[in-house]
Amino acid sequence: MLRMFQVDAFTDRVFAGNPAAVLILDAWLDDAVMQSIAQENNLSETAFAVPSVASAWGLRWFTPAHEADFCGHATLATAHVLTAEYGVSGTMTFHTRMGDLRAAKDGEAYCIDIPALPPEPLNAMPKELDGAFAAPPTDVFRNFENVFANLGSEAAVRRFKPDLMRISRLGKTGLVVTGVGDGTSGAAFVSRYFAPGAGISEDPVTGSTHATLAPYWSIILGTSRGRAFQASPRGGWLDYELVKDRVFLRGAARTFMEATIFPPD
Repeated sequence: MLRMFQVDAFTDRVFAGNPAAVLILDAWLDDAVMQSIAQENNLSETAFAVPSVASAWGLRWFTPAHEADFCGHATLATAHVLTAEYGVSGTMTFHTRMGDLRAAKDGEAYCIDIPALPPEPLNAMPKELDGAFAAPPTDVFRNFENVFANLGSEAAVRRFKPDLMRISRLGKTGLVVTGVGDGTSGAAFVSRYFAPGAGISEDPVTGSTHATLAPYWSIILGTSRGRAFQASPRGGWLDYELVKDRVFLRGAARTFMEATIFPPD
């Protein structure tokens, strides 16, 4: 019998932002059990945290299909659960596959400190995505887990119609489409994220992609801080700041559900 929470991250209201399941454990479960819980939840990520030392936890993330290397929204959701449900205060440190991530409550929101992943230029679109765009992107780049395409404008990002079968040919690699804000929405830039090969058709709000989007747009816009919007059907806002080799993301979170689950012994 385990306590589990479902949290909507990067939003100040339920039914928006990105939902993540969070379990705070005394010790790691078997990997196959954690994967099965994530598959049962069928959310883009389920987070599992285990205490290590004072104000530090081991943190792992699972999609419905595999263990993830990096997840921002489930990190923010974990910080929210530890704060709101377990009485943790101050800076929290999470030991992860991406190194140490930090989080802290910041007013009515949370700030997470993640590594910056500078964009790696691509000379051409990966062949798996041939025919995926109505018009050629203005720029194509990547990081270790995703391909990024700058479609040039907020309007182009919003009207983009993903060919999920074609995108799934990238395997676990996802596709991010992005564009500069149109001046009316309040967003410096917008994005959307698709990873059907990892069991995620369209992710509602993705913290980890902003580890690359923030450095990319900071160069183009000439400022290291701003507000970003992920233009999924649920939508979500992220305040970002690039400081040397770190990206600070700020967003709110709301608990939607607390549940008791009964995995096999």
